[in-house]
Amino acid sequence: MLSKNKIKFLNSLQNKKYRKQHQCFIAEGIKIVEELLHSSLICKEIYATAEWKENHPEIGKNYTEISEKELKAISQLQTPNQVLAVFKIPALSSWKSASKNELILALDKINDPGNLGTIMRIADWFGIEHVICSPESVDAFNPKTVQATMGAIARIKVHYTAFTVLLEWANEKNIQVYGTYLKGKDIFKENLQKPAVIVMGSESHGISEELEKLIPNRLTIPSYPPGIITSESLNISTATAIVCAEFRRQTW
Repeated sequence: MLSKNKIKFLNSLQNKKYRKQHQCFIAEGIKIVEELLHSSLICKEIYATAEWKENHPEIGKNYTEISEKELKAISQLQTPNQVLAVFKIPALSSWKSASKNELILALDKINDPGNLGTIMRIADWFGIEHVICSPESVDAFNPKTVQATMGAIARIKVHYTAFTVLLEWANEKNIQVYGTYLKGKDIFKENLQKPAVIVMGSESHGISEELEKLIPNRLTIPSYPPGIITSESLNISTATAIVCAEFRRQTW
């Protein structure tokens, strides 16, 4: 049975302040928890129903059996799914340690946790290890972000830093810097190169104006057919998937 203090602690991890204080985050649901348990992440606690425990006899002392009612008390899902686990937030080495031959995704002021989680999943699919977010972006360990990563949170390294520092570093190291804009060069006609930093702008405002002078290569994803009115823009995660696919097609 869960104590009131334990319920309070688990619910507090919905808040970035307490995740940072305790250096922990939560993951929910059978698929994500199972994937993270088989990753390099350190699991501190597991709270699950008897049904989940029956299918996981190997789980040891970190396991606490709870009822469906107790699971609902600590879950943020509309339909809680058997298990919730607490994992340690991993320590990261500097993003400057990225390989000279890598692609790096840079996300400017991404506010939606679902979009960030989906982008982390996209980065995982295309073999992009480092995702760098501006300090204003949503927390990578927000429960909704973790849920949207579908397990990619175990492999993708998410850093937070000022983009002026990142882009000045890239230019000093002769790393190509690309930014995505509504008006730019057709990504499908450009000769893309790596290593590269690919800057994706926020859902509402695009890439910040103050960064423009640091982004020499402007790319756009053209709509079809040319000259015909279409949707105003693409969702940020959809655009990221297209951009990553084209970079990998040309530079793998």
